[in-house]
Amino acid sequence: MDVFQKAFDFKDADNVRAMGLYLYFRTIESGQDPVVSMNGRRVIMLGSNNYLGLTNHPEIKEAAVKALREYGTGTAGSRFLNGTLDIHVELEERLADFMKRDAALCFSTGFSVNLGVISSLIGRRDVVVLDNLDHACILDGARLSYGRVLKYAHNDMDALEERLRGVSDDNGSMIVVDGVFSMEGDVADLPKIVELKNRFGARLMVDDAHGIGVMGDNGRGTGEHFGLDDEVDIVMGTFSKSLAGVGGFVAGDRVVIDWIKHKARPLMFSAAPPPASVASVMKALEVMIREPERRDRLWEITKYMKREFTSLGFDTGESASPVIPLVVGEDVTSFVMTKRLQEEGVFVNPVVSPAVPPGRALIRTSYMATHTRDQLDRALEAIAKVGRELGVIA
Repeated sequence: MDVFQKAFDFKDADNVRAMGLYLYFRTIESGQDPVVSMNGRRVIMLGSNNYLGLTNHPEIKEAAVKALREYGTGTAGSRFLNGTLDIHVELEERLADFMKRDAALCFSTGFSVNLGVISSLIGRRDVVVLDNLDHACILDGARLSYGRVLKYAHNDMDALEERLRGVSDDNGSMIVVDGVFSMEGDVADLPKIVELKNRFGARLMVDDAHGIGVMGDNGRGTGEHFGLDDEVDIVMGTFSKSLAGVGGFVAGDRVVIDWIKHKARPLMFSAAPPPASVASVMKALEVMIREPERRDRLWEITKYMKREFTSLGFDTGESASPVIPLVVGEDVTSFVMTKRLQEEGVFVNPVVSPAVPPGRALIRTSYMATHTRDQLDRALEAIAKVGRELGVIA
């Protein structure tokens, strides 16, 4: 049988294209600002993870340009061999200091952080325990390990306890959980998870891709949000959300980070993050610390939109973050509503099964500190109009 046959047989995307509802890989012709250009039109962006609105900050862009002039366009090698620059080390030191950890380690992408960290720490006699709505990179990192993978129902602490109770004392175990779940915007029950990990002697890794910069008084993530920084053994974060770049990092105990540095294959065998990206992240971290009012503004916007959606009659699930879903039901409704909203001048993201359970398709909206009230109100007007048109709200 031809190994390509599965590709020839794949018709899902073609079927959606034939319906005129293919809404992936849409082309944006401008920066990730509150309003973007698409097909020559201006569209309000409610689908970006640029939470603090830093991707077009002039100081951050200038830092990238300066690094480009000084170091060139790339590193021409992995961190393990010739690719470590002094700015990589400086960024890691600043991240460790910000996160109040012994050490930090930068990877080329956030996805590769979880691939490398989980697969390097979970050995043949170990067990990794996952929330069944954990991000794909957590699932893939667990699959790449030689350990046993257990899953529990989303945010179900009784199910987590049952899983941990079934782990033998002869096996090491680690719980890996998203701090903020990326599709529905709900937050992990970290207090209960910490209580269980201590009771059963497990370790805890939190993926705070959507928490860094957003959650906690200083933006250190869900650990800080719950006052449990010291109880989280390893924190993972990305640069592609609040920190206005590309890449990711892990922070934790120095000995553990040193192990990951020498065992994580996605780090050892990938080119190091390019200088311009490293410099932009370093400057973004500086701006984030210097301007906490950005986070305050983001939460004002989040609370306003959540309140307005609820008053309109939308089901926003258990969202407790700047990711606010609108539950619309069937997959086709999500596609149709996304297309209609784009026609009305609002960019949102469709989320369909298997990313969510069948019958619980979403419109995923997310917010930036730089959105204006006028932009938000115009978006709300369009969303209300289309929601009524499709029978999602009365």
